[in-house]
Amino acid sequence: MHLILVMMSSAIHNQAIDKAFAKITILGFDIERLKKDLKHGNTGGITTEELTQVLNGTKKELKVWQYIAETIEKNN
Repeated sequence: MHLILVMMSSAIHNQAIDKAFAKITILGFDIERLKKDLKHGNTGGITTEELTQVLNGTKKELKVWQYIAETIEKNN
């Protein structure tokens, strides 16, 4: 029974790492897209200032997910 719990815990741990790194990858793509949109003036109906706020929020979210990924890896 203990081995099954350890295996399940390991599987969940691996899935958590995978999800965190997938989110980090997507946020990286989002940041690059937002930078390009700002550079070319593609604001999509919002102001440049609002789009800049979205970019800054996305950068902050990336830092949070990087922290989460590091924490998960350290708890291995």
